[in-house]
Amino acid sequence: MRVAKVSVVIPARLESSRLPGKVLLDLSGKPLLQHVWERAQEMSCADEVVIATDSPEVLERATAWGAQAVMTPRECPNGTSRAACLLPDLVGDFIINLQGDEPFMKPELLDSLVEAWRTGGGDVVTAVRPIDSEADLFNPNLVKVARGRDGQALLFSRAAIPFVRDCPPSDWLSRQRYWAHIGVYGFSREALTRYPALEATELETAEKLEQLRFLEHGLAISVVETAYRPIGVDTQEDLEHAREILASSL
Repeated sequence: MRVAKVSVVIPARLESSRLPGKVLLDLSGKPLLQHVWERAQEMSCADEVVIATDSPEVLERATAWGAQAVMTPRECPNGTSRAACLLPDLVGDFIINLQGDEPFMKPELLDSLVEAWRTGGGDVVTAVRPIDSEADLFNPNLVKVARGRDGQALLFSRAAIPFVRDCPPSDWLSRQRYWAHIGVYGFSREALTRYPALEATELETAEKLEQLRFLEHGLAISVVETAYRPIGVDTQEDLEHAREILASSL
């Protein structure tokens, strides 16, 4: 097993179309972003946790609670780009890109990404959970993953993949295992270094799924299994639900 350092980068934009300023909204007495940062701090194998933002307000608030936070260009189109632009200052040989709106992320899941990479190497590591309902299977907002026997991702799609021929869709779950993608990524330093030069691809553009860019450019994506179901915060309703969850756990 390789011994390597691990960086966790939490991209945190203040602007959000559906819930403005969400990363700094109050969640049980703390900013939403602080909960995400604390989950990363609970990992057993993270050498550093860095908040990457384009907002002076986020920088100031994060620094105030003790986080390591840095400014990144406003022009960065996504979180992966923010992580990539920090590479010269990161200590990690493996870099996890953790979304800033996942206050219930499991530290154990993040550690499992590191374990998978340390054991098997590769370019990118991500996670999947089993799909157990037709509502999830045919929900285009829930990304599905087809996997090879070696645990590598073959394809990501908003459609239900694979298509089970000669079988009504209502019976697909009884005939085939299906997997939902969980949008947390770990990158080898080499893969993240390559990212800014990778052009957008045809499949990525069609499905609006960034991970397809890696596959189309020949990067391998390893997959770890988890039972974790993300509880992201994208709307005011999501925020209220998160508050209820935390209140019931006290």
